[in-house]
Amino acid sequence: MAVYAKDIRNVALIGHSGEGKTTLAEAILYNAGATDRLGKVDDGNSTMDFDQEEIARHISISLSVANCTYKGTKINIIDVPGYFDFECEMLEALSVCDSAIIVTGATGSMTVGTEKALEYCTEHKIPSLIFVSGIDKENANYSATVDAIKARFNKAASIIVPELDGHKMVGYVDVISGTYLNFNTKGETAIPASLQDQYNSARSSVIEIAAESDDELMMKFFDGEELTDEEVTRGFSAGLLNGTTIPVLAGSGLTNKGVINLMDTIVGSLPSPAIRPTRDVNGKEIAADEKAPVILRVFKTIADPFVGRLSLFKVVSGTLKNGMTLKNLSSEANEKISTVYFMKGKKQESTDCACAGDIAALAKLSATSTGDVLCESGTVSLKPIELPCPVYSRAVYAAKKGDEDKVFGGLSKLKDEDIAFTVTKDPETGEMLLSGLGDTQLDVICKKLKSKFNCEAVLQDPRIPYRETVRKMAEAEGKHKKQSGGAGQYGHCKVRFEPGAEDGVFEFVDAVVGGTVPRQFIPSVEKGLRTAIQKGVLAGYPMVNLKCTLFDGSSHPVDSKDIAFQMAAILAYKDGCVKAGPVLLEPIYELKITVPSDYLGDVMGDMNKRRGRIMGTESIGSKQIVTAEAPLSEILKYATDLRSMTQGRGKYEMKYARYEEVPPASVAKIVEEAKKLHEDE
Repeated sequence: MAVYAKDIRNVALIGHSGEGKTTLAEAILYNAGATDRLGKVDDGNSTMDFDQEEIARHISISLSVANCTYKGTKINIIDVPGYFDFECEMLEALSVCDSAIIVTGATGSMTVGTEKALEYCTEHKIPSLIFVSGIDKENANYSATVDAIKARFNKAASIIVPELDGHKMVGYVDVISGTYLNFNTKGETAIPASLQDQYNSARSSVIEIAAESDDELMMKFFDGEELTDEEVTRGFSAGLLNGTTIPVLAGSGLTNKGVINLMDTIVGSLPSPAIRPTRDVNGKEIAADEKAPVILRVFKTIADPFVGRLSLFKVVSGTLKNGMTLKNLSSEANEKISTVYFMKGKKQESTDCACAGDIAALAKLSATSTGDVLCESGTVSLKPIELPCPVYSRAVYAAKKGDEDKVFGGLSKLKDEDIAFTVTKDPETGEMLLSGLGDTQLDVICKKLKSKFNCEAVLQDPRIPYRETVRKMAEAEGKHKKQSGGAGQYGHCKVRFEPGAEDGVFEFVDAVVGGTVPRQFIPSVEKGLRTAIQKGVLAGYPMVNLKCTLFDGSSHPVDSKDIAFQMAAILAYKDGCVKAGPVLLEPIYELKITVPSDYLGDVMGDMNKRRGRIMGTESIGSKQIVTAEAPLSEILKYATDLRSMTQGRGKYEMKYARYEEVPPASVAKIVEEAKKLHEDE
């Protein structure tokens, strides 16, 4: 049966890794009757974590979708990995969800994942609430946790008053409804006298927030009239929608306490797709209208071992039915819709249709990838999913010789599932580079290669694409003379070598006078030099910025040939470049590092140790943006180091800037490593 947009809640569970997002999802599904047991992450039987790597690691590594129905409302839950290497999964989920639940532990402090999730939701105006989990654990401290969050985000407002036994929560008062629930008795009773003052204070705050969100309620509030529970709920929901408040609730997914209260809040306060329409690239709203032409947005692709490729999507508008044909606006291909599925973890439940606002899946779309938009008619441009650029690269090789096609073919297929990594060929070193957000992500990719495609990849530090050049002018001659019974070979040239090629790489100048080098052999000299510069005279790296002037030479009327002058040019190159003061060049990258102000000194000090230069700093709110330049060899593992240095709060982008001379102290080591590499090859 079709469910309309007003009766749908698309919710992403986000936050720090290990805080109980998947466990909370299991409790929601169980309470709604969508599952018949409470799956557990540690037991490897949860609905949401079904990938073999997830079961083995006890963490989520890919987003998963499940649906349930509660009080006549369909809740689509997207459980998102909290580990920082899988940040792109969160961005994919939030591109289609209308709200977010930020799950954090009752540790008495605010985790980095909570902080980053709140920052993202606040910046992008995504309605969100906070669920403090693990409230029944020993040493749990709900009040201190809320205080820590409020100290950083003053929009946070607790809508429960906890009843504490020591630091352990045993019951709570729902501030909006004014009801009290004890976890032991599980019955609603009158608010205990010991909690009455706290309730009155919290109730006043909630009423004020509700009034501020609605002009009519504000007038009533200032006139001293009492707001009804319905008005408080309405006003508070409005504040949640426009981002003026972030409600805080609490409970435990593991013991299924406080979860029903959360589900009531999802249904009663979080927005439906009808309230939060999708916007195109120009900011124009696309209403979640079931009767409009169909528009789909694919936000995730899954490789299912039985069904094949599954494309998860949100119906932006219209009603998708089996048998329809849609046009992919990216590939311009037509896609025939066979069967529409609703997801419940790894299980697909077939359905006849999916209406505007709903989240569903399609199998075997041959020309559709993550991020694509499919339309029934016309064209529409949706804002693309903004993904962070890969900053951590490793050279990838097949562990077994002959498996190269399997490894890179497998990586290509895995790319359908995870658009956050890239595989590129370094044009200078010839290595294939696997790039992502961190070492855990790349390790997971390699594990999937082995389990899904029965091939093994090996990751190594990538080679640095050094280059060579010369610093001064020198002249050299090359003479190639060969006589072996038959026709001989003779080529002789004199070449001036100096820095300053017009194109920055290689420049050849013909300055021969008097025909000492016949005209037909001058191109041969140039060809020999172009071949020679592929390997420098210091460590075998490409030579750049080299100007070569052919000014003299000699020939033999019979033995001079094209190949002879090519060989002569190579000999001149080897001699001349050694005399011209050869130096090594290394790639320099520009970094834009964003960190909280508290870490500025550590980051700047660390960058100096990496032979980096601080180009400037800029303050934006509580963050500092450091612009720096550093050699590539010093920042190969900066993604891991910055995360450790800032407890996961730092991020950066990098781009190639230029080449600079390698310090003399480092040259000998690089030359020695290059020689070993050439010997191995």
